[in-house]
Amino acid sequence: MPVFDLSQTPLRELNSALHNLGSGANDTAFEVVNPRGSHAVAVGIDSPVTVEVRGSVGYYCAGMNDGGMITVHGSAGPGVAENMMSGTVVIEGDASQYAGATGQGGLLVIKGNAASRCGISMKGIDIVVHGSIGHMSAFMGQSGHLVVLGDAGEALGDSLYEAKLFVRGSVKSLGADCIQKDMRPEHLEKLAELLEKAGVKDVKPEEFKRYGSARKLYNFNIDNAEAY
Repeated sequence: MPVFDLSQTPLRELNSALHNLGSGANDTAFEVVNPRGSHAVAVGIDSPVTVEVRGSVGYYCAGMNDGGMITVHGSAGPGVAENMMSGTVVIEGDASQYAGATGQGGLLVIKGNAASRCGISMKGIDIVVHGSIGHMSAFMGQSGHLVVLGDAGEALGDSLYEAKLFVRGSVKSLGADCIQKDMRPEHLEKLAELLEKAGVKDVKPEEFKRYGSARKLYNFNIDNAEAY
């Protein structure tokens, strides 16, 4: 297992090594020590490689991940897993604002809390937060799932499209066009699957409430034609 000590090795060398893995490469597992809050750690991975980061990172860690399995044994700054395509990113600590922003796919697991705008403009990513999330989370969420075991801040799901939101705790307020919806069997099944993937135990899907779009904000209403 190659080990990159970022107190001794430039970050560019780590990311270059992760980007230059060809098919049949022998090195499929990497360890990063002394990240010291470095920005853009393990960005742009496009192969099924495993990266263990021993410490906290700065902004945009694991951005654009496409197939990698990245675990941060610490906390992450803004934009972790931004625009992720596939694979898995696990943050053992807390995540700062806009975690998983514009994510296209894959699974982001935050074992602590997430700050504001978690899952903003999500486009297919699944996000599971073991703790609570801040305000304006899932703003303009288009598709995918946001699962929160704790509480949600103000304006959850503001201007939401078709992303599905599941919150176990309290919601301070709902954003424009976001409403509570019935939890049907297919939602319980999907939620159980996500909880299992995220390593959540002793929590039942029935303990959550589902929120989604009222589908009024982005539809043209002929009755209000004079207002347009």
